[in-house]
Amino acid sequence: MKAIIIAGTNSGVGKTTITIGLTALLKNKGLKVQPFKIGPDFIDTGYHTMIAGRPSRNLDGWMTSEDYVKESFYKNSSDADFAMIEGVMGLFDGLDGKGLEGSTAQIAKILNIPVILIVDAKAMAGSAGAVVYGFENYDKDVRIAGVIFNNVGSENHYRILKEAVEHRCKATVLGYLQKDSNIAIPSRHLGLVTAEDNLLSEKIIDKLSDIMETSINFDKILDISSINSNLSIFNIYIKKKEEKSITLAVAYDKAFNFYYQDNLDILTEYGAELKFFSPLSDKSLPDDIDGIYIGGGYPEIYAKELEANASLRGQIKKLAEDGMFVYAECGGLMYLTEGIIDLEGHRNEMVCIFPVNARMLSRRKSLGYVSIEAIDDTILTQRGSKIRGHEFHYSEIDMPDAIKRSYRVTKASNGHEWLEGYCYKNVLASYVHIHFGSNIKWAKKFIKKGMVTA
Repeated sequence: MKAIIIAGTNSGVGKTTITIGLTALLKNKGLKVQPFKIGPDFIDTGYHTMIAGRPSRNLDGWMTSEDYVKESFYKNSSDADFAMIEGVMGLFDGLDGKGLEGSTAQIAKILNIPVILIVDAKAMAGSAGAVVYGFENYDKDVRIAGVIFNNVGSENHYRILKEAVEHRCKATVLGYLQKDSNIAIPSRHLGLVTAEDNLLSEKIIDKLSDIMETSINFDKILDISSINSNLSIFNIYIKKKEEKSITLAVAYDKAFNFYYQDNLDILTEYGAELKFFSPLSDKSLPDDIDGIYIGGGYPEIYAKELEANASLRGQIKKLAEDGMFVYAECGGLMYLTEGIIDLEGHRNEMVCIFPVNARMLSRRKSLGYVSIEAIDDTILTQRGSKIRGHEFHYSEIDMPDAIKRSYRVTKASNGHEWLEGYCYKNVLASYVHIHFGSNIKWAKKFIKKGMVTA
């Protein structure tokens, strides 16, 4: 078993480009690669999945327990040759500045997997040695096994960087990438453009793979990525799927694709059959469904197309009025409002379940980990139950007091509290992307409620 974590000194150093480049190279060498992303990210996982041909999964040390992190890792990599794990932000960046919760370093320690540190070498020379030395010694339980430099200006520049690290540090210098805008991934307000929007061409993927093979020491990566693994541990986490009990329609297209793969897996394991549909192009929902799950994404980008699909919007509205259970997160919540208002004040009509509009903002409204306590029973919750999740959005909604709230949400970073979890009949919607791995009972309640209302 081989595994590596691609970490950065900070955000924006090229972790995603190097991760997908190495994944492409490994796959071209005939290896089966299982990708992972540390933290609550939906966009990087889309690129991983596209390149590896296997669903990428999130490993999160704040939203889920250490045991769950191990479960997800071992269960999903047991049949792979190589586990490629992309970190989040900088190696030691987490919930706060005091500990490692939510950081890449936390996952490295939980799984005891070596780290390749990505260093942006632009405007840097000999100081690279001090940077890597500091990271190596900040927490010696985190094993920085290799270093890759990005944005290197020349062969001579690389020589100086390599000498500086080898003079004082233990990590192996594995190679470098020169600045090349042709392989940069575009970004928008929530981060990178999604894989669904920006399908990298075979030409670009091959180019990335070639760059990795010529500029990075592939054999040394294989050497440092070996981990101690007891194959018997894999069997601990293999669950027998329960018999199908409900069928869920899951929104999935360019407008809605923010789902934790583990959430979908958990629903399937506990008896849900998932039928995917497109709110952009499908004129009706799949047949014989018991409930609807609408995740997050970019409905504001595709608001005109969503408005044009009036037949599907009408069907969702009617089923909700008739009592079908519907669960929506973030972009899904926006879709269930009367309309989305863009920055120019133009409004596109949506499903019209909640009597409000979602207004886009020029600045980010919310970002960060949150915990939820249920203050009422819903299609997912039992009063008093708790779960963890994450918020990230550039819109806001002013719900009238008449709309029932079922969550008490607490921001992990500062303890700020508010009420959310909007309910109407059997509809539950929120800005929070919850992770079922932090409380499996919520997924079980979701399925049980679907059996009752079917």
